[in-house]
Amino acid sequence: MVATPIGCLEDITLRALRILRKADLILAEDTRHTRTLCSKHGIDTPLRSFHAHSNDDKVDSIVGELAKGAHYALVSDAGTPVVSDPGVYLVARAARAGIDVEAIPGPSAVLAALCVAGLPVRRFVFEGFLPRGGGDRSRALERIAGSEIAVVVFESPHRIHATLDDLERELGSKRQVALCRELTKMHEQTIRGTVSEVRSELSDPARGEITLVIEGKAADTPIEDIDLDALVGKWKREGLSTKEMSQRLQQDLGWKRNLAYQAILDVLKQEQG
Repeated sequence: MVATPIGCLEDITLRALRILRKADLILAEDTRHTRTLCSKHGIDTPLRSFHAHSNDDKVDSIVGELAKGAHYALVSDAGTPVVSDPGVYLVARAARAGIDVEAIPGPSAVLAALCVAGLPVRRFVFEGFLPRGGGDRSRALERIAGSEIAVVVFESPHRIHATLDDLERELGSKRQVALCRELTKMHEQTIRGTVSEVRSELSDPARGEITLVIEGKAADTPIEDIDLDALVGKWKREGLSTKEMSQRLQQDLGWKRNLAYQAILDVLKQEQG
């Protein structure tokens, strides 16, 4: 399972290049797309198409070849295989057949978007592409609106404005989002702000691949699975004031203002005796 660039063809690991060169065959979502990558890096390994519409007979054939000792590399058009692409079915079948499956990690649009979002992302959930309509879409939007952790979704350029309209109705006017377009490519763009602000700045029609990071709903209670004493001690050594520590809890971890300030005061009080 080889992760490939999500845009810039230079974003590929040395290990991934070695594996692609040594493999007996590269299973590619779109052979034309993967051939461009291979040509860029001087890889002449044969390519075979494997995508969402590949039937069970093709999967059985591949698993049979692997069971006999073949060494194949599976790639998607961009990013890490199995994340919102058809590779998961082949992996499951191969694993049940006792075939070793190895991950060659690398680029991921999800992690790239989280890096540049500027939102509290200590925890997050990935929703993939939202359902296009009906009850499934309504439930997905409600789930996102109620989530206390950041949510990452993919969206196509011709549906993004409709999705932003739906999100504004569900999220209200204060929740922050980051829309990441064309990550790692020449025209990369990140728009941050409320849903309304992001929608007004985004071109219509939009272009390119889009990853959306949505701020989690403010938690009603503090998150317990951190060592707040150690965190406050570190911030004290850095010279942060009580107010600045409270702001860090709000910005980095999504705490509500009053809860964050009181938690900092409690820790400082305990330290004083």
